[in-house]
Amino acid sequence: MQNNQKIIAIFGAGGFIGKHLMRRLTKLDYRVKVATRNPYLKGYLKPLGSPGQIELFKVNIFDEKDIITSISYEELKDFPQPTVKGHAGKLVLGKINNVNVVCMYGRSHIYEGHDPKMLAAPIRVLKDIGCKLLIVTNAAGSLDQNMPAGSIMAIKDHINWSGFNPLIGPNAEDYGPRFHDMSDGYHKYYRDQLTEVANKMNQKLYEGVYCMYSGPNFETPAEINALKAIGGNAVGMSTVPEVLVANHCNLSVIGISIITNLAAGMNETKLSHQETLENASLAENNVLNLIKQFISEVRLDDSTRNN
Repeated sequence: MQNNQKIIAIFGAGGFIGKHLMRRLTKLDYRVKVATRNPYLKGYLKPLGSPGQIELFKVNIFDEKDIITSISYEELKDFPQPTVKGHAGKLVLGKINNVNVVCMYGRSHIYEGHDPKMLAAPIRVLKDIGCKLLIVTNAAGSLDQNMPAGSIMAIKDHINWSGFNPLIGPNAEDYGPRFHDMSDGYHKYYRDQLTEVANKMNQKLYEGVYCMYSGPNFETPAEINALKAIGGNAVGMSTVPEVLVANHCNLSVIGISIITNLAAGMNETKLSHQETLENASLAENNVLNLIKQFISEVRLDDSTRNN
């Protein structure tokens, strides 16, 4: 207690149950401390209580003692600077259960006006410093009524409807061939291991095809119907450029989508970026725990790549 006011901490307050619990606690005059790795959530969480009643504090995929160093993208040559809310723009190096890990806090998108070729630089830096496996995550809209907001989907393939490719132009021969194979773009060897880990954790893990549009507008209902007809399961505005570059430079890939909403035309709700931010928190802790456990158990195998 502090000044006769009770204090309570909540993990996962950005989710549906968490928000309603927090609203109830504030009405009972509790001070609420919210643990989140997304400080941008304060814009819609703090108004649920009186001024000063709700406080956010940040938690990370890393334990603080395991962080070796943090570098702003501004200090890194050729790194595009993210401008979208929720993308911090820093590279964090550390360890998770004694495994060396580099974490990109934030990414850039084509719709921000970046030259698509600039999106290659961060992935090639990861390759140059010795990374063996890229775990790429995104927030995505579901094309399947049976895969609701809060679901987690392992990406098994993608459809690039953005019209962009960061590899267009002179080939970077030091990294890969002019024409590279994408038949195992989301490496099945590692995807199977991710499924094994999810099963042991009793974590429901969907699997599907991710579709990329350029944005920044959300897709139209007609576009969503077209994507469903050709085999898409989720849609977003990122991921594909990084995956293309990673495969080009022989870096294995795991892709994970956090489902934040049903896509346009699948219900009567209008889409918004605020909804994406809010609903991403529904699966935040589950994804974080899944990735950490996967990193702890993953069996690296360079022989599975032959290009």
